[in-house]
Amino acid sequence: MIQLDILAVGDLERDADGNVTKADSTSVLIRAQGHTIVVDPSTRYMEPAVRTAFKQIGVFPKDVDTVVLTHTHADHMENLGFYRNARVYVHSGGDVDVPGATVVDVPEYELCRGVKLVHVPGHTMDSMAVFVDADRHYVVAGDAVPLEDNLRRGVPPALNVDGTLALESIKKIGRYADVVIPGHGFPFMTDL
Repeated sequence: MIQLDILAVGDLERDADGNVTKADSTSVLIRAQGHTIVVDPSTRYMEPAVRTAFKQIGVFPKDVDTVVLTHTHADHMENLGFYRNARVYVHSGGDVDVPGATVVDVPEYELCRGVKLVHVPGHTMDSMAVFVDADRHYVVAGDAVPLEDNLRRGVPPALNVDGTLALESIKKIGRYADVVIPGHGFPFMTDL
């Protein structure tokens, strides 16, 4: 059985003008088919929460064999060095070179049974989500769905390179997911 655990719940703060003043991504641990996967290592600010979560779950960061970056913005990857033994996956089209990363250049890539990397462009051109077939259908969405409100209201992320693509990606996620883990917030059910 595939297990998902939240290592740290991210947040997104804006000033009165709507400018982002603080951003920390949600970080997720997936254990599936002999793989220990972290999706979005998050920021240095979140490192204490991530370390505590690992202790509570009973997994060691050195045991993580795979890291998936939903995209290459710093608030999703600052703790990448924490997972020295891991193979890192990014999607093509990104602005940041991640040395040694495995670049996914297809719409869907099966990482292991029950875990797929799915291209969901719009926020960035390299955005991808992790679709997980466990006890329910989960999507670790990254900033394709940064906040619950983006999916509920059908609104693209405020920061996007293509609003039309972003909306298509939100719809793709909504069609698959029973539970969405957004880039900056708590998991939520899609059928409320």
